[in-house]
Amino acid sequence: MKYSNEEVKQFIPHREPFLFVDSVESVIHPEIAEGKLALSAKELVGVKVITNYRTKKEHPIFEGHFPENPIFPGVCQVEMMAQACCFGVTKMLERPLEANLEVALMGVDSAKFRKPVLPETDLRVEAVCIKVRGPVMSYEAKLFAGDELKSQCTILASVRIK
Repeated sequence: MKYSNEEVKQFIPHREPFLFVDSVESVIHPEIAEGKLALSAKELVGVKVITNYRTKKEHPIFEGHFPENPIFPGVCQVEMMAQACCFGVTKMLERPLEANLEVALMGVDSAKFRKPVLPETDLRVEAVCIKVRGPVMSYEAKLFAGDELKSQCTILASVRIK
């Protein structure tokens, strides 16, 4: 299941300059057939989401972080991973792009920032759902540039479909 930038904007409520998903490469469950739609919430455990984002040098965040040594902030890396996790719920919906989401980041655990993220870097988030309780989901998320792990954390988020 792939989503273009326009489809990403149809699904999640975030917008520039705080939208950190350019496209969704895949949303799969390794144990459930690809064609099966409308999984139950409990069946989301194991769903893997892969998203892409490019840090553009003209992004306003680099003007202040830091002007002489631009580095993509860790808090934005966490937000990027949280936005990626939202796409796990697409497996619960027959027509995901028609959904109206209400999302909230509830917690972040074990955040590690291993290498700086610079302007003009192609990034990939890989997030796996590890727990679901009602609308609250936990994901283990990792941020890569190529094969290099840049950061990682566990995301706790509320994702409600209105």
